[in-house]
Amino acid sequence: MIPSDLRFHKEHEWIRVDGKQATVGISDFAQDALGDIVFLELPKVGISVKVGQQIGEVESTKTTSTIYTPVSGTVSQINTDLKDHPEVVNSDPYGKGWIVVIELADPGEVDQLMTASQYEAFLASQKKG
Repeated sequence: MIPSDLRFHKEHEWIRVDGKQATVGISDFAQDALGDIVFLELPKVGISVKVGQQIGEVESTKTTSTIYTPVSGTVSQINTDLKDHPEVVNSDPYGKGWIVVIELADPGEVDQLMTASQYEAFLASQKKG
């Protein structure tokens, strides 16, 4: 189930907006495609980021994948629990498996991201192609 309160980037990152804060993670689809996650490289708190910029990497038993930011702003928090427990991204990608919190530079950017239903349609179109 894709939570209806999230917005999605085409690279399979999600955000949950609370005021000017956007919590970012990777989708259930992405974690499932990656397999067992063993390490995450996270950005430093305080850095400025722009939409589509690489902000880290996720390593799994299958591959290494880039994490992109779906919004611009400043990294205000990282999920330090993932350092010792990266597997949480597999078991709870939309909850405890969040990756970073970004202070939004332009809240209007959120409107450019896919809604949950649009993301479901996007995934369906990817499977066909």
